[in-house]
Amino acid sequence: MQTSGSLRKLKLLLVATALLWPALSCRNDMRDNSRVKPLEKNDFFADGRSARPLVDGTVPRTPAVSPEQEYLQTGKTNGQLGNRLPFPLTRQVLERGQDRFNIYCTPCHDKLGTGQGMIVQRGLARPPSYHIDRLRQAPLGHFVDVMTNGFGAMYSYRYRVSAEDRWAIAAYIRVLQVSQGTTVDDVPEDELTKLEEVEE
Repeated sequence: MQTSGSLRKLKLLLVATALLWPALSCRNDMRDNSRVKPLEKNDFFADGRSARPLVDGTVPRTPAVSPEQEYLQTGKTNGQLGNRLPFPLTRQVLERGQDRFNIYCTPCHDKLGTGQGMIVQRGLARPPSYHIDRLRQAPLGHFVDVMTNGFGAMYSYRYRVSAEDRWAIAAYIRVLQVSQGTTVDDVPEDELTKLEEVEE
């Protein structure tokens, strides 16, 4: 009887030790270790700075970009919105812009850019029409900047739409603006002749 009682006590002691071991072994050395805030004075180094100079050949986390690359990504040069495409305007660019516009923009702006997309029909806030004077006079970089960073209720498309596609969309928006404000007087004579031939 005494042996089984001793075994029982030994088992309880082992269980208690196993349960207490993690609590006894925890130390706060990492939490309580001395640390230095960025740019804080430090007497350990001769120059008195806590931040150490970069080692020669260190690669920056965000590499420097050329002005042209910055313009492509942001629509700005030296903080000013630009009004030129960073690549040649071709039919393929406009077709790509129309394709991306129909995918990403029409839910809010509709296919003509009047701001009467499906979300408006469902009761959400109406975006401005691309055909108001303010947006007709806005530089192309404005549309790229808005797509890149968002504006008002519109969220950023920086990571959803590539920079080249944002410019293609901006070019297509300009085409929409011109098409909705064009009269018969703006049609070139040779194109007008072709239209008249089709009507006959």
